[in-house]
Amino acid sequence: QVQLVESGGGLVQAGDSLRLSCAASGLAFSSYSMGWFRQAPGKEREFIGAINENGGGTYYPVFVKGRFSLSRDNAKNTAYLQMNSLKPEDTAVYYCAAGTWGSWLDGRYDYWGQGTQVTVSS
Repeated sequence: QVQLVESGGGLVQAGDSLRLSCAASGLAFSSYSMGWFRQAPGKEREFIGAINENGGGTYYPVFVKGRFSLSRDNAKNTAYLQMNSLKPEDTAVYYCAAGTWGSWLDGRYDYWGQGTQVTVSS
């Protein structure tokens, strides 16, 4: 059974940093590109970045503007999302997903986590 479990979310203040983790089990983690998304209440799911299978390549949408960075540790079957200079508008449920490189184009990832809540207070 494949599981992706996000953790590290919580309540922080504007300007703080937070690192989310995505622990994978039941799949060949190093064979999957990992994507990260977020969804705020009343809004559509939003892609915020992807990292390729070996961690040597990343892709971010323009609006991330260097505040977010992705990494992974294949030995630990875990992907990470480092978020800096957090803003109240970053408040959302954050999800990781496993798929192929480019899966963000149509959102067709093979597996999804359950999400972790990030709340940024002003």
